[in-house]
Amino acid sequence: MYGAILGDMIGAPYEFDRGNKTKDFPLFGDKSKFTDDTVMTVAVAEGLMDTRYMNDEVIKMTLVDSMRKWGAKYPNAGYGGMFRQWLIKENPQPYGSFGNGSAMRVSAAGWLADSLEEALHLAKLTAEVTHNHPEGIKGAQAVAGAIYLARTGEYKETIKVFLTEKIGYDLSRTCDEIRPNYHHDETCQKSVPEAMTAFLEGEDFEDVIRTTISLGGDTDTLACIAGSIAEAYYGIPDELVVECRKRLPDDLLEVVERFYELANKVPCENMSKELKDYVEKKF
Repeated sequence: MYGAILGDMIGAPYEFDRGNKTKDFPLFGDKSKFTDDTVMTVAVAEGLMDTRYMNDEVIKMTLVDSMRKWGAKYPNAGYGGMFRQWLIKENPQPYGSFGNGSAMRVSAAGWLADSLEEALHLAKLTAEVTHNHPEGIKGAQAVAGAIYLARTGEYKETIKVFLTEKIGYDLSRTCDEIRPNYHHDETCQKSVPEAMTAFLEGEDFEDVIRTTISLGGDTDTLACIAGSIAEAYYGIPDELVVECRKRLPDDLLEVVERFYELANKVPCENMSKELKDYVEKKF
């Protein structure tokens, strides 16, 4: 979860094409703050933790309650117009969105699942409460599936096959090909593949974040998505975790800490030795 939150914080100052499309920029500054991406990532994590192994309807109802609770706590975090209305409705219903909100908030599903199939199923549930368009569901499943594969020790080649053959994304363009003409786009189909490409090209956690933000566009959400997968694949340098924690209020941090306590206990027979070493070091 730190990977998603760091991506959000680091990418926030450069959203709406405010960067200069380079990997050379300061990671943190006065404007490096969490946004709605972090708030909803925490909300979904809490909802999934509170309903582990319960039935689908209970999970979805709890997700709605959690998202609305955290949305009310942080009403000015930068939500999109339709989602902002959904948060305050008496009986909120899904509204057919294919925005990338479903993809940026889903990371907990990839960590808490016991199998790839469960990761995809949980991702679908987290999307359907708002983003029940097929592309909205697809974006969430792409991220959760990639996280699950990364944390269980699969190589990038396998993750790319999953994204292209199972999910159906076209990942034929390189970041250098995407970057010149890429601009702000909040749809899953025009932002999730770009974030995935940046993850696949990145050489370590920080390089993934820098590569993603260098594309421009919806940088906080793209980096939130790419960062969530990069954490599962590479781990995160301790100093970046410290910077992340410094920028989180206590109530959000409490859920994050609970998440890591639970995620560390999730069965994962195929976990790589490198990831096992990382988990043992961290927790």
